[in-house]
Amino acid sequence: MSTDRSPCYLDDLAPGFVYRPDGEIGPITAEAITAYAREFDPQPFHLDHEAARATLFQGLAASGWHTASLTMQLIVRYGLPLAGGIVGGSIDELRWPRPVRPGDRLHIENEVIDVRVSKSKPNQGLVKMKTITFNQDNEPVQVMTANLIVPRRRAGT
Repeated sequence: MSTDRSPCYLDDLAPGFVYRPDGEIGPITAEAITAYAREFDPQPFHLDHEAARATLFQGLAASGWHTASLTMQLIVRYGLPLAGGIVGGSIDELRWPRPVRPGDRLHIENEVIDVRVSKSKPNQGLVKMKTITFNQDNEPVQVMTANLIVPRRRAGT
């Protein structure tokens, strides 16, 4: 575990490395949930407390895409500081095991799953990174595994 904010290069990372930053965001407000939903995911369970009670969510719930946006904010602010920024090549997994609710506070954990040098671009490589977003009770609200493009300190090292 580390909370150092120095830029990490491909050469610094190895499978099994876990990064647990101290930063969090929240509390997430009902107003933020409904504002996001009005613009991007206007479904009743994201927009209206009463309507949401009659759904499988049994109450107001943030859109999964809102949760993904909040996760990105956490990654950029507090996550593993990758050299060159957080540049995604693809996502292998994106799950929302439980909804984000008004009042939730969110934090993340990053785990390096795999590291490999690019065969065509030796100055960079791919890092398979699992990011779990937790609520204040340490319950996962999102699990994402992404393939990130990360520069090397020096090509061919």
